[in-house]
Amino acid sequence: MTDNSEQNKESEISSMPFLQHLEELRWRLLKSIIAVIVMSMVAFYFAGDLIKFIKIPFGDTPLYNIQVTGTFYAYLKIALFTGVVGSLPIIFYQLWAFISPGLYRQEKAWILPMVAISTLLFLVGAGFCFLVVLPISFKFLMGFAGEMIQNTITIGSYINFVGLLMLAFGFGFQMPIVAYFLGKIGLITPRFMSKGRRYAIPILLIVGAVITPPDVFTQVLLAAPLYLLYEISIIIVRITQRSRAAEEPAETGSEVSAE
Repeated sequence: MTDNSEQNKESEISSMPFLQHLEELRWRLLKSIIAVIVMSMVAFYFAGDLIKFIKIPFGDTPLYNIQVTGTFYAYLKIALFTGVVGSLPIIFYQLWAFISPGLYRQEKAWILPMVAISTLLFLVGAGFCFLVVLPISFKFLMGFAGEMIQNTITIGSYINFVGLLMLAFGFGFQMPIVAYFLGKIGLITPRFMSKGRRYAIPILLIVGAVITPPDVFTQVLLAAPLYLLYEISIIIVRITQRSRAAEEPAETGSEVSAE
């Protein structure tokens, strides 16, 4: 009887009116935006040091400013990118908390671990971009200049390139945890994902073209690890489906005994 009452209570929570869902989404978005603003204000104080840090993959090549307000906007950009990264635990928490009314009681206990894993995966993706992709990209792209062309890289364009690319890799590395969640609630299966391999490569290339700077080389550098994560996601979903299948008979047996 207790299990049935808890399930009925959870079903009532999950059947919130549509307008109430929108109101909750609005408040969670507002909290995330406030977190980004606060973290960006803190990051703006350290903007100079942050620019020195993100310039590491570029080596000793100088950056230039060709506008009166260029340096100020560069500081704003680096502060905003840092604010987003610094607010990720709060953003991911608001996201998973918004989804939580549709989860079972035992699944809600995974919210904080999900937040931690999501943040860790983002940092792994951004770190891979910073340590591996950016040095290779700069060496490849700057190598086209030769002796006839003088490269003049502005601070604004550099921060845009580095910031957007790191965000793209960070969010792209969320694929395994998204696959785990969708597999847990039964929206995707290993068979479905295996059949989708033939479509995965062109889709990932398109995604790389949308969220990375407009050059084929960088798109391939993003698509390659994403496809590897796709294969890892298939394994994760397969393990999730097995554990889900093992839990269902136990839950059915407990319901029968309760009756």
